[in-house]
Amino acid sequence: MILAACLFAATTAAAQELPRKVDNVEVLDLEGKPAKLPHWGEKNLMIFYVDPDRHKQNQEFTEELEANHRAEGDNLYGFGVMNLKDAPFVPNGMARNMARKRTEKNGATVLADQDRILSRAWGLGDCNNQFVLMLVSKEGELVFLRKGELTEADKAAFYETLEKYK
Repeated sequence: MILAACLFAATTAAAQELPRKVDNVEVLDLEGKPAKLPHWGEKNLMIFYVDPDRHKQNQEFTEELEANHRAEGDNLYGFGVMNLKDAPFVPNGMARNMARKRTEKNGATVLADQDRILSRAWGLGDCNNQFVLMLVSKEGELVFLRKGELTEADKAAFYETLEKYK
């Protein structure tokens, strides 16, 4: 039993080491059609992987990003992916409709992950009730990952990493 717990802890720790290579995945667009992650291999990607149950988690941070244009650059593309599987009480169609209305206002790209495809493929672990912030280089390396409510230290680390990929 102790050995199994140690192996699990070691596996979980290894899965979180960064940077690590990740592959493009196919999720859904807001119409429910299959879609790959945009600009894969062309630009560095800033990805917000969000549980719709916690879509306001880190809202102040995301509003600051938009207002101050701190995450803009010729080599950077940001978008959101809704983690629909971890929001069982929010119907998928309703979540996509809400996202569609928001994207009409701000022009953002939002995709939908109905089956934790992104989370499993990239070894993100438990993302339920979490706002997940990631940076993926155009070489396909996950170079930044934070889950949940961002601390000031998390934000500082994000901005420091971001500067290398803008």
